[in-house]
Amino acid sequence: MTDEFDKLSGRTAPKASNEARARALSAAMQAFDLAEENSTSTQGSVPPVRQSSIFNRIWSPIMNRKLLAGSALATLLVVPAAAFLTLELTRNTALPGGSGTEIAVKEEPRQKAVPLAKPSSTAATVDESLAAAKKSEASGSPAPENTDSKAKATADEPEIARLLTRAREQETVEVQSAPQAGSPAPTAAAEADAMANQMMSDSAAQLSVAAPIVSPDMQPAPPENRERFGKGENNPVKSVATDPVSTFSVDVDTASYAFVRRSLMEGQVPDRDAVRVEEMVNYFPYDWPRPASAAEPFKATVTVTPTPWNGGTRLMHVAIKGYDVVPAEAPKANLVFLIDVSGSMDEPDKLPLLKAAFRLLVETLKPDDTVSIVTYAGNAGTVLEPTAVKDKARILQAIDTLQPGGSTAGAEGIDAAYRLAEKAFVKGGVNRVMLATDGDFNVGPASDDDLKAMIETKRKSGIFLSVLGFGRGNYNDALMQTIAQNGNGTAAYIDTLAEAQKTLVEEAGASLFPIAKDVKLQVEFNPAAIAEYRLIGYETRALKREDFNNDKVDAGDIGSGHSVTAIYEVTPKGSPAVLTDELRYKAAQKTAADATANAGELAFLKIRYKKPDGDSSALITTPVTEANAVPSLAEAPADVRFSVAVAAFGQKLSGVSALSDYSYDAVVDLAAAAKGADPFGYRSEFVNLVRLAKGLSGGGNSAN
Repeated sequence: MTDEFDKLSGRTAPKASNEARARALSAAMQAFDLAEENSTSTQGSVPPVRQSSIFNRIWSPIMNRKLLAGSALATLLVVPAAAFLTLELTRNTALPGGSGTEIAVKEEPRQKAVPLAKPSSTAATVDESLAAAKKSEASGSPAPENTDSKAKATADEPEIARLLTRAREQETVEVQSAPQAGSPAPTAAAEADAMANQMMSDSAAQLSVAAPIVSPDMQPAPPENRERFGKGENNPVKSVATDPVSTFSVDVDTASYAFVRRSLMEGQVPDRDAVRVEEMVNYFPYDWPRPASAAEPFKATVTVTPTPWNGGTRLMHVAIKGYDVVPAEAPKANLVFLIDVSGSMDEPDKLPLLKAAFRLLVETLKPDDTVSIVTYAGNAGTVLEPTAVKDKARILQAIDTLQPGGSTAGAEGIDAAYRLAEKAFVKGGVNRVMLATDGDFNVGPASDDDLKAMIETKRKSGIFLSVLGFGRGNYNDALMQTIAQNGNGTAAYIDTLAEAQKTLVEEAGASLFPIAKDVKLQVEFNPAAIAEYRLIGYETRALKREDFNNDKVDAGDIGSGHSVTAIYEVTPKGSPAVLTDELRYKAAQKTAADATANAGELAFLKIRYKKPDGDSSALITTPVTEANAVPSLAEAPADVRFSVAVAAFGQKLSGVSALSDYSYDAVVDLAAAAKGADPFGYRSEFVNLVRLAKGLSGGGNSAN
């Protein structure tokens, strides 16, 4: 046997025949069909098969009870929602050249449906069950059930779960999970309820998968900007031959700088009309030479330097420093806080900041000073009658109880405040109404002229008015400037608690205690030395030439220790920077004696003022000569150089064309080199603001 096996192992197996394979496979299939007796049956399941009977048991009660109702409810939810989403997608499709904003919606990845070559027996059974249920529903009779299926139901639960899972995977229709293997078999009614509820939940979940795209016309409109500013056109270049005299009122307000700072810190280039260069320059404390005594309320210092942005012109820098009243010698104060508590003040940077600011001010007052509080919102009301500061707790409690609400009737509030100021009037002291508002006078006499007339009348009685502005959106700068100027007061903008500290604590004396009123400046330029000039800033403070000697014309005030700076850009005679031609028919030349007397003068400065309780003005004069000049800007005092940098920055923000080629980097270099001691960090902050403006304007050379 072994030899025979060895012989067979050494032989090569015959090659398989395809025909033999086919015959063998056909014979096997025929044998299988005979054994199963299904050679003539169609693909799928028939009622006698076990799977069909089990599904009849499950699906027939479902269809009879809940499934049709659940399907109808799901259809009512899904179809309208799908229609709505389709409509929104169609409406929000960006047209060619459109500028609509698209909102990207992240879609969850979906599993691809696997197409089936044939429907499974389970799926066929489900279809048959559904058809039977519909027929039963229509006839009102229960669907027939297979008796054999009932006997096998409990034993076949695991198999049912497996078949249901397989059917869900094979068909792309989403059907909820059947009972898990090993769990107790729920009743048919319970299964139907659970399945219907689950279908409703899934329908709602599908609706929330993707957020609908919001149409641009459905987005909320941005809040209306009702801010108003009162600046005019930038001062032009004037010829000395035709207009040799410049006259204006002093301005010690600082509101513009604080507003510009807030705009830049919020990432916005400020409105050009909001930029008043003189207020930006006068925002900073300077150590100008001081007057020797109170008999001379202020001292003027003039410095002439080359212009950093124009090599053919010079700057005539006029600095005025007020006498600083010793706190112990400060007169008694009678203050009325007139506080806007209208609905527009209901913002964190308005009424809450206002209350904190006034608390700071109360802490600086002397015990015998008095404070009153009037609020206005629709109607004016007295919150606190005149109260001595020694009863500080009562004053602070009255401030803390203020709440916003109602519209604004500012005129009524001003009238009520003046009545309280008159009630506690201090002869020879400081009597002042301090109006704190966002300027939204939208009810009652809202005309600026009407308010101006009222305040002018009250001013003559010795009661002055200052304004503190708060917030943005409806900030009425133009009205507040009008009120402050006609009330012999100052206007400040409070955007932070630090600004409140600066205005009401550090500079309280300058804000509350005037040392001179109706202060006017007039400069006459010598046509033999100066061809042209331009006053930088003070557009809203311009006066007529004849107003200078008219004591009935109102002007600005200077408080204790106040600094006032004015800068002229002047073009020397014969400079290539002269813009206007000489007159063909010149005015008659002065006599030789006059020419000799004024030789060497560039200009003549005159200052007219009244004492706080006086009605007649006094005059201070200062000739400007080459003795006031320095050969280079670098040799000028640091305060002069820094104020020139601020003036350059303000002009660039105002869009003055003369500085279009002067870069923000040059402003930064000039200011940084002149910061000096800077104990409060104001100058360092300014340098950072210039850098912000450069970034927001898109470059270093833009005047915008």
